[in-house]
Parts: sequence; structure tokens; C-alpha cells
Amino acid sequence: MIGLVQEMSDKAQRLGIPLAVQLDLTYRCNERCVHCYLDHDDHGEMNTAEIKELLDQMAAAGVFFLTLSGGEIMMRRDFFEIVEHARRLSFCVKLKTNAVMVRRSEADRLQALALDSVQISVYSHRAEVHDAITKLPGSLKRTIAAVRLLVERGVKVIFANVLMRENFQDYPGVQALAAEVGAEFTIDPTITPMMDGDRSILNLNIERAQLQQVFRDASILGTSPEEFCAPPGGPPAAEDAQKMLPCSAGHTFCYVSPYGDVYPCVQFPLPTGNVRASRFLDIWKHSPQMTEVRSITISDLPVCSTCSHGGGSCTRCPGLAYMEGNMRGPSSQDCEKSFVRTGVETAGMLIRREARSIAGLVQIRSAASPDSRAESLQNCL
Repeated sequence: MIGLVQEMSDKAQRLGIPLAVQLDLTYRCNERCVHCYLDHDDHGEMNTAEIKELLDQMAAAGVFFLTLSGGEIMMRRDFFEIVEHARRLSFCVKLKTNAVMVRRSEADRLQALALDSVQISVYSHRAEVHDAITKLPGSLKRTIAAVRLLVERGVKVIFANVLMRENFQDYPGVQALAAEVGAEFTIDPTITPMMDGDRSILNLNIERAQLQQVFRDASILGTSPEEFCAPPGGPPAAEDAQKMLPCSAGHTFCYVSPYGDVYPCVQFPLPTGNVRASRFLDIWKHSPQMTEVRSITISDLPVCSTCSHGGGSCTRCPGLAYMEGNMRGPSSQDCEKSFVRTGVETAGMLIRREARSIAGLVQIRSAASPDSRAESLQNCL
């Protein structure tokens, strides 16, 4: 199956087909998770007819894998109508939900839809921790009750455990709970900045030692410490770098917001067009912003193309780099993860350290009096 998906992806890449799309149906939510990057107010969501028309356009464009997410997708009263329309168009549909609103009747309807999977956010096996993150009392109890209903009906359920300082110690408990109820288990150690650029929620990120523990945990990754500690393989050869793509964003994947805005990825909030003003395929093929993203290869990244981590240990996200100010630059969060994997500083880390040193020297020079400036600079060096 993995080989078939890779073959589909390679062919879509060659033909310029948007093989996969994430469509957020709403940003409204019945939870208020502390790490959420969304604005939960409704600023004019697409209505049912608009979404159905968009799905028709995406099917005609060649989209096959469709992820429906939010917000909480079941906050929309037309949720099942939308999913049923997507299945009639033969999309392979994956849902992302907190499942708080799933009861027996909803579970029966989800079973009948023959979904690829339902990804459900579970932050802790302890109600006091999970509910403190979601800010919805009783949310863990309701979520797990829904999981059991879905698993009983043969629906594939995946636990999504976002790691942050408040729940880091509980991921083994969440993993055990997933095994108990018959669900799969995934973790995500990356907190995403707000879509408006606010980076304050990044303070929720786990500490370096905790990240290292996760990457060394063979029960999660199936990776031995020896493999974990392997040094980076070095930057790719120049001819390879000219062909290698940063990721699938804008190449075989894109994201559409509840308001019709199209972006290369949910973590890459570069506006490329709006389906209320242009057809989906026209945006995909002709948007100047999408074309720019699509033109970038590893060789176009002045820092990352020279980095020793470019051979495989780095999972650089161009969207996170974009939110730091430069889509062709390094992502500090991914640099950190690659450093933790290998114990070797990335090119981005070295450049940032040098920049901080230079800034410190400039500050000292500016603050020092004329008589003491030379002495202060000498002491710093």
C-alpha cells in the first residue's frame, strides 16, 4: 500500500496534480485548547453549496486524498451532508475531530461512510490534564466514549497526541490507552504559531531534554539509540539539491480554509487565492505565489543547502520558515529537532548564534562610553 501511494505521489508530482487537500470546514470549536493556532470566531464560512461546488472542482482537478478538519468539524450542521457528498465523489476521506459530539447515531453514520480514518486529539490519559488543555470539563470522558463506539464499528481511529509542557509526561499513558481501546497512536512535538503570526504559544513547546527523550523512545519511533545518535550525513550533492523539493506543499498538496482561502499547507499561511473569486484549479496552476513555492528546490535554500543535516535527519518545514520571515530560510524549530536527533548543530543554529554574538558586540559598542568602549569590546572578545 505504501508503494502504491508513493507511486501515486510521484505521478501527481510529474503531472502537476493536487493529489491531497486539507479542507477546514470551520474554525469554530467546542474546545479552547491552549495550544490552538486558530481564531475561533466565524468570519464568513463557506456555505453548504459553496463547499459542495469546491469538492466538485477538486475532484475534477484530480484530488484523491481529502482531509476534513477544523476547528471542530461536527459544529457544522451540514457536516454529514458534506462528507456524504465527498464520498460520492470517491475521495479517500480522513477526518480530524475531538469526537466530543459523537454518539451512537453519529458513530453509525461514520461507519456507513467507509472513511479512511478518524484522527482524534487525546492529550492525556488523565482527565484533569486533558480537560485543562481543552478547557472543556468532561471532554476526555466524552472523547474516549466516542472512540470506543467507533472502534466497535470497525472505524480506524488514530490518537493524535500533541506534546507540550503540560502533558509531556503523559504520552506513555496515552499510548497505553490507545492500545487498550484498539486505536493507533501518533505524537507531534511541534507547537505551531498562530496563523496571524503570533508566536507566543511556542512557549508551550517541550524542553530540549524532553524532546530528546521522545526521539530516543524506541516504543514510539521504532528507532534504536544507535540509530538516533548517528551523525548527519552531510549536505546533498549539488546535482541532487537542484532536484530535491522542500516538501509536498504546493507540489501535490494544499490547504483550503473555511473562508475559501488557498494556501500551500495548513502550516504555510502564504495566501495564493480564494475559491470564491477563482476556480480551485486556476489557483493551483496559475497563482504567482503557488508558482513561486513550486519553483523552490533545496539548492535555492542558501543556508539549508549547505547544512550537514540535509542528507536526512532534518524535517525542515518551509511553512514554519515562512512564519519566521523567510520561506527559503531555516526553521528554528526543525533545526532544534534535528540537533536533538544527532547532537550536531545545524547550519541555521550556527548562523543564529553568530548573529546573536554580533548583535551583542553592537550593543556593547553602542552602550559603552567613548573612553571604555575599546576595553569593553576587548573583554567581550
